[in-house]
Amino acid sequence: MRILIKGGRVIDPANAVDDALDLLIEDGKIIQLDRNVAGDILSSTGKGKSSKDSKSSMNGIGPIDRVMDATGLVVCPGLIDMHAHLRQPGREDKETIASGTMAAARGGFTAVCCMPNTDPVNDTRSVTEFMLDTAKREGAVHVYPIGAITKGMKGEELAEIGELFEAGCVAISDDGRPVMNAELMRRAMEYAAMFDLPVIQHSEDLYLTGRGVVHEGFVSTELGLRGIPSVSEAAMVARDILLAELTGARLHIAHVSAAESVRLIREAKAREVRVSCEATPHHIALTEEAVRGFSTNVKMNPPLRSESDRQALIEGLRDGTIDVIATDHAPHTVQEKEREFDLAPFGVIGLETALAVTLTTMVHTGALSLSEAIAKLSCGPARLLKLPKGQIAEGADADLTIFDPNRDWTVEPSAFVSKSRNTPFSGWRLKGGTVATLVAGKVVWEA
Repeated sequence: MRILIKGGRVIDPANAVDDALDLLIEDGKIIQLDRNVAGDILSSTGKGKSSKDSKSSMNGIGPIDRVMDATGLVVCPGLIDMHAHLRQPGREDKETIASGTMAAARGGFTAVCCMPNTDPVNDTRSVTEFMLDTAKREGAVHVYPIGAITKGMKGEELAEIGELFEAGCVAISDDGRPVMNAELMRRAMEYAAMFDLPVIQHSEDLYLTGRGVVHEGFVSTELGLRGIPSVSEAAMVARDILLAELTGARLHIAHVSAAESVRLIREAKAREVRVSCEATPHHIALTEEAVRGFSTNVKMNPPLRSESDRQALIEGLRDGTIDVIATDHAPHTVQEKEREFDLAPFGVIGLETALAVTLTTMVHTGALSLSEAIAKLSCGPARLLKLPKGQIAEGADADLTIFDPNRDWTVEPSAFVSKSRNTPFSGWRLKGGTVATLVAGKVVWEA
């Protein structure tokens, strides 16, 4: 299968490319990237124009099965979400690998990393292999499993980290549950360092969190909801930075939400500690003010925080302290979310809105350039997880996202591909949307 993508603005932050270029794809690889590939093909065949069903050939090397006109669109490396919950095995009522990866494709993601809090927990080779086999059969995009740090994610005994690495896990994490035992976390880091495997921490001191459900501040006091102080996150970030400094391990802080955390990570990076972090689109776009309507679709952990925290995240993205934008896609059923605020589970979905929310809140406001935003969603996670993805170059895999940066649309949860509807952005007008997603040269989603 040979596909020609012509006339698009190709942005590849990994190779500092931002130019009007054509791409020729064959057998899942990019075989030519140049300014006038389309013109060469058309002149060699004597055709005046190309079309979706074109069967032209290029200097006798073979037919062009399809021409995709990307005029006015951006072509970038396939987006990579390094933090998602696909729920399979165990909670297929919330999401499956099939539905979750199709939601990813609709959102422009060509790869997702799935967290281990499944049932059973991904703490053994057999569960990792089940995920990979299911993804190979049913998945629309690449799936990279993340194994558990501790057995059953109970924080009591280390999982078989070497076995998980050999089975195909790209990182380890007890996401959703912090590893509270500092000695156990130290040993996990030492063990993971042997494989140069990132340790991803859900940073939260459970004693400081208590039974909190929203950010501790003026809004929580006014609404009468139990608060979670930002120091609950920052205290654990500080502890783990010290452990990473001691062990030399690669520490990644998931879903940073507090200004104190950003400051601690910035200072650690200045000391050359091997620490990285991510922020989510919902923490970038929303604050604790969104909780005033008591919608459980704005209940997540860490919670939406203050405007000063949100501004700290934006500054962290701008200066490179925050390496990645990740969704923390956490599907729940309608029945679970339609409960009292205190009883509803934490978590929101984000695969189908992440790109548009990032463009709307970061790029169109001037906070980030288009290239900087794409880097946070593609080559950034590829670099941290050592994935052979995240760039557009001759010989590279044809994992590509084509999007319209100026497309206006309204978020309608009923139109989602995901099995769940718990988005905090229902009814939002967003600017920017996916036009097509290609995985290994195959169009897996198209508007």
